[in-house]
Amino acid sequence: MLAQAGTVLVRLSALVRGRSGGRLSARIAFPESSAPVLGPKAREAGHRLLWKLAFEGRAAGNHGDLYENRDRGHSLLPPEAHPQLTHVAYDAEARKAGIDYGLAGPVLFEAPLIGNSSTAVKYGALWRSLPRLALGQPGGAQHLYQNYLAGQIHVYPEHRDHDPEHGDLIPANTPYFVISQGSSGSDQPHLEALAMILAAFRPETKAFLHQNQLLAPTVQMVLRRSLAAVRSRAAYLSGLAHPSVIPRDQINLMRMVQLANALTPATVPPMVRLAVLSEEDATEGIDYFGEGLSERLFDTPAAIARIWRSHAYRRSMIVSAEATRDPNGHAPTFIWRVLRGDPARTRIEPLDNRGLHARITLDWQLPRPVPGHPDIRSNRVDIGVFAQSGAQDSAPALISILLPRHETRRYGPGPDGALRIESRDLRPPQGGYADPVLFPQGDWRDLYHYDSAGALQGWMRQGPEGDMRFDATGRRITATGPVPVRHMIERPADAPHRIVLHDPSVAEAK
Repeated sequence: MLAQAGTVLVRLSALVRGRSGGRLSARIAFPESSAPVLGPKAREAGHRLLWKLAFEGRAAGNHGDLYENRDRGHSLLPPEAHPQLTHVAYDAEARKAGIDYGLAGPVLFEAPLIGNSSTAVKYGALWRSLPRLALGQPGGAQHLYQNYLAGQIHVYPEHRDHDPEHGDLIPANTPYFVISQGSSGSDQPHLEALAMILAAFRPETKAFLHQNQLLAPTVQMVLRRSLAAVRSRAAYLSGLAHPSVIPRDQINLMRMVQLANALTPATVPPMVRLAVLSEEDATEGIDYFGEGLSERLFDTPAAIARIWRSHAYRRSMIVSAEATRDPNGHAPTFIWRVLRGDPARTRIEPLDNRGLHARITLDWQLPRPVPGHPDIRSNRVDIGVFAQSGAQDSAPALISILLPRHETRRYGPGPDGALRIESRDLRPPQGGYADPVLFPQGDWRDLYHYDSAGALQGWMRQGPEGDMRFDATGRRITATGPVPVRHMIERPADAPHRIVLHDPSVAEAK
């Protein structure tokens, strides 16, 4: 497909399917252009520096970069603001199929791309921002990781998912997109920042980044290392630089242009690739309830996410960064940092001199303020893993553990002094909120009991149907003996998902 007059029309019939039924692929040809790097209204210090670098041939500019608007013009980056960007348009067939709207679609472009969709699921019981939608659906994170490798970064507003009312509802922290604070139109400053970072790279550096699938990770590093609150390396290695959501007042265009232009192919940091080597498994029907639920939200090389469903007080996992490859052949060292969560209850133990492997141990913990935003609380623990092989630390790969904020748990010491579950109430407190997709509602409270040696004997359930007793294997105790039961999930299209106890013996009797 050929770009013409600053636009490329994507025809559904011209898209090529990737290998083995993969995603659609679009190759764009960009003719020569004499368009300036910025529009006439760009007069801030960062703009002036980019003008100078581009004029001197030391900045690549945006020729060959794409901009994709995915809200049908609702929050459109003005074409005159960055004249070298090529705007993506879709033909009628593609629009009818919905390829142009909402979350970044099935098309992977063979060119650097920035985009936005100032939309959200605004109504109904399953309301949510696009980032929460993407991370909570099957395959969503893997889709985003493919975008990341391809050099595609989209901006989405947090719309009610990062506010004092409900706290931070984003289920995992990832480097795969940028989230703006606010609703419609709040993404515009972030789009400008992304366009200017792409333009500020030296020509040889930008080509090197795209060839080595490092463009999006490096853009994220530059964006976050240059935030207004990040004035030191220590700050970059903290939660201040890696929030779920970036407010517009944290964007510093001057610092972003300077850092992007300072990078050379020899100083580009690698992308950290993680893998979980071992972790403690929980059993549905005993440690948590809900058939089909899992504690594994997703596993991708640059972001790993877990949901703490188990009633265990402590959990641990061993994670490896050994798959990381430095494009310049260096052997990087790895820095592991707690970015969010209670540092007294979140411990990281590197297992070798380079930090290739680490054991992460977490204790049950309560919500804490978001770094830099004391009015917003979070029930998520974030751990960042940074590669260091030269002048710059890499963008972090991220490990997130989401705790169920709606549950009320009580832990107490057993005979050996270790804390164990005593009671667990799944009923949300009055006015409380739990994501009904990730945390189907239960309407009961469980009281656990143990023998004198500390072994779990079972629990008593208090709910609307009266008291029920369960043994340590999750069977319901009845007058005729223990009966296996199922905790099934009802998932209506636009209503809270619910956990319903199903007793096969009762159903058969009926």
